Amino acid sequence: MPPGALLHRTHESAAPVTISAVIPVWNESARIAQAVERLGRLGLHEIIVVDCESDDTTASLAQGAGARVVQSKRGRGCQMNAGAQAASGDVLWFVHADVTVPEDATALIRQALDEPSVVAGAFRTQTVQDIGSSWVRHFLPLADFRSSYTQLPYGDQALFVRSSTFHDLGGFKDQRLMEDLELAQRLRRKGSIEVVSKPVLVSGRRFIARPMYTTWVMYSFPILYRLGVSTDTLERWYGSPR
Repeated sequence: MPPGALLHRTHESAAPVTISAVIPVWNESARIAQAVERLGRLGLHEIIVVDCESDDTTASLAQGAGARVVQSKRGRGCQMNAGAQAASGDVLWFVHADVTVPEDATALIRQALDEPSVVAGAFRTQTVQDIGSSWVRHFLPLADFRSSYTQLPYGDQALFVRSSTFHDLGGFKDQRLMEDLELAQRLRRKGSIEVVSKPVLVSGRRFIARPMYTTWVMYSFPILYRLGVSTDTLERWYGSPR
């Protein structure tokens, strides 16, 4: 069976067997080894870390923890496409280095994709204070509200997608912002996107550092993007996303 091809099974039979985790990174030496080790306990087909010229020890730490390391140019979409091209699993699972997935995540993925009409899925988020102490922690639920209602998941929701569907769609667009939303829009035209009820834990480091700004970006940028504001303009307002 060619890489990424799914076995065509009846609804009563097992969901796609193999899951490839893809982790895009840049200067994540503080957390990449732990992230790979956590995923390594889930019985995945493979873990692919896609680096983009980190100037720390991210790549060597990832490899030492058991991941396959691939290099890519900067840009999360480009990185995830590079990881997808290197992967051979039936399902592609895009996980950020600062996201902690539940221990039964692979079972939840297989359960979601057991329904033939579902082409992709994601998790709800629970943003947590993982550094220092700040009064801002009381407002962390603001970062999670969107994952409770959106059917177009963001990247930090640990998107998973049938590999065949991903490649048929041509993967992520080569754009530096909103690549996750853009892909989700195309996925919705192919089938259902299942948002499972169990959350992934997301680092609150960026929210705590700039709470008002992060909230504004999180809720206004998707609306502006859908209204036709270009990613170049959004990037100028946002600054470098990597």
